[in-house]
Amino acid sequence: MYDIYQSTADDACRFALGRSGRRSLVVVGLNPSTATREKSDPTAAKVERVAHAHGYDGFVLVNLCPVRATDCRTLPATVEPGLLKANLRTITEVARAVEGITLWAAWGAPILTRPFLVGAAAAIAERLERFGPAWQHFGPLTVGGHPRHPSRLSYAWRFAPFDLAAYLEEIHGIAADSGLDAAAAGSRNLRPSRQYRKP
Repeated sequence: MYDIYQSTADDACRFALGRSGRRSLVVVGLNPSTATREKSDPTAAKVERVAHAHGYDGFVLVNLCPVRATDCRTLPATVEPGLLKANLRTITEVARAVEGITLWAAWGAPILTRPFLVGAAAAIAERLERFGPAWQHFGPLTVGGHPRHPSRLSYAWRFAPFDLAAYLEEIHGIAADSGLDAAAAGSRNLRPSRQYRKP
């Protein structure tokens, strides 16, 4: 079904999934769920529908973490560094292949539930800066100021610019807050003065 597909040999971790096009949208989610080369899942199907509705004839879905989980709360506390490096390498290759790249930030509030997810977002931002990407979010940001995950979306929503640098600065501060555990971090809001709302 998907002509773009990269995973580990046992398919327990997925690095990229998508369909080639002349104009592709690159989507950065949290972690892969059940979609494989042969079959879709609700998130992949929604991402593709949104891409087509907004003028893209192709899409590539990548993630902050390549480990499969149908519930992000079951992700491991840590991930092997080699897997995260392979994931970053794949995302870099995807970005290099897409001209005039637009990136849809789509990881949701659970980015704060694992320290390595925050680190992965920062690493992706730094690595892709050379390509001059246009970061976007779809629909209103969450109450906590995070870009929404595609699992629950309205097709009536629109894309809006996303200030990734300011967002990362804020979530790094939250993640580093002494005495704040992962569960609490996941439910904490960004400070009101730094809510990144659509103008």
